Amino acid sequence: IYYKIIAQYEHNPGISWQNGMMRQHGQLLTSYTIKQNYYFMMGDNRHNSEDSRFWGFVPEDHVVGKAVFVWLSLDPYADWLHKVRWSRLFHTIS
Repeated sequence: IYYKIIAQYEHNPGISWQNGMMRQHGQLLTSYTIKQNYYFMMGDNRHNSEDSRFWGFVPEDHVVGKAVFVWLSLDPYADWLHKVRWSRLFHTIS
């Protein structure tokens, strides 16, 4: 995952992955300081959520907004009559 961040988002020329090692212009990289700020995003459904545990860290310049309320909350285990969690609908996030 770090190779992808360093090669694609950090805009470093000459980065390559060879034999399980990261190289820049052919030289082995033994350390690297990340230039951008990255965020670990976590979904509210922590047991079944495609968040940073699935996609990886999010660069700061990819964050486009801030959550301010819960739009819809569904209970995946409830029957269809009780699926919507009405008490959470449009609940503000502080």
